[in-house]
Amino acid sequence: MTIFTAFTLTNLSLVIDFLLIIFCLVALWFYGYATYAAWDYVVHRQSIEPTFEPPVTILKPLCGLDEDAYENLASFCQQDYPQYQIIFGVQDSKDPSIEVVQQLIAQFPNLDIQLIVSDHSSGTNPKVNNLINASTQAKHDIWLIADSDIRVGQNYLKQVVQPLRDRLVGVVTCPYRSIAQGWVTSLEALRTATDFHAGVFVAQKLEGIKFAFGQTILIRQTVLQKIGGLNAIADYLADDFQLGHLPAAAGYQVILSDYVVEHILGSSSLFESLQREIRWARGIRVSRPWGYLGTIFTYGTVTSLLLLLVTGGSVLGWAVLSLVWTTRLAMGWVVGVWCLQDLNAQRLWWLIPLRDLFSFGIWLGGFVGNSVEWRGRRLKLTKEGKLAIY
Repeated sequence: MTIFTAFTLTNLSLVIDFLLIIFCLVALWFYGYATYAAWDYVVHRQSIEPTFEPPVTILKPLCGLDEDAYENLASFCQQDYPQYQIIFGVQDSKDPSIEVVQQLIAQFPNLDIQLIVSDHSSGTNPKVNNLINASTQAKHDIWLIADSDIRVGQNYLKQVVQPLRDRLVGVVTCPYRSIAQGWVTSLEALRTATDFHAGVFVAQKLEGIKFAFGQTILIRQTVLQKIGGLNAIADYLADDFQLGHLPAAAGYQVILSDYVVEHILGSSSLFESLQREIRWARGIRVSRPWGYLGTIFTYGTVTSLLLLLVTGGSVLGWAVLSLVWTTRLAMGWVVGVWCLQDLNAQRLWWLIPLRDLFSFGIWLGGFVGNSVEWRGRRLKLTKEGKLAIY
């Protein structure tokens, strides 16, 4: 090896060390800011005006039976709210969820519940097709769209509608904590509570919420009409993202409610979980490409481990790793356990670094390929975030 080659390799090593330290420092800032943002979210709770109770139409798209399906759907029928309508949408006349809805109709005869069974398709997204079919019977100007695997308390409706007192607010969405069954989904839920929501709280503080979650999307029908209605998102994979993004682009505020819904995450295999996470990753990549790329700066557990390895287990490497991992664990506790009160995060928070390493692999996988598996269908994802049939 020549002196020149040795000098070049030494300089390259220093550059790599420097870059990894920068990544670690940015991650430390992110962890600290996320901790502050979660604290701010908790202490600045929204006020409730008891007399503000506008009528609401709840749209529930169904496909198959989720874990605890009856209890989940029944929770929406038990709202302490004067006037609301629930429309369940099903595409397959033999779908097993129909029997559950019929039970609910019998159990709550005084509640305005309807079941719409229609296989009409307006686009390639089956969930949005379901919503479009169900919405034909909507009676009220305010629509609440919520996934079928969500469970809520009796004060849910009264609390989530409160931001709509401001006419500039077009959409309200909710954070969520997962009730997971099995070790695979428990690790999936751990990421949601301690990583995903950390990014949400940071986004809320830095730029405001410009997206929505399928767990709850409360939207004015007039706002929906201005963005082209549900038909405008009928071909998109991330339909929930679009229902926040498009109104925000049209000048409306999107508010993150302080009501945390419960997401019932049934047991699944490792392969199913991987498919689901890869689908989400690719959906985020095409929806927010720069934001997705910037996620690299939040993987401090990974970059600090790399720094330790490339410096040959140096004192600096161990010091940086200890600081980064301790801060990451603290942030995960504040966001997942203290803020969201996620019992799964409380039980498994010590596995956060391992979960981060796994998430980093998912993040890398999100850059590769444009196909997604969804409800037994293999679909192609376009650059615009739309779904196409192979």
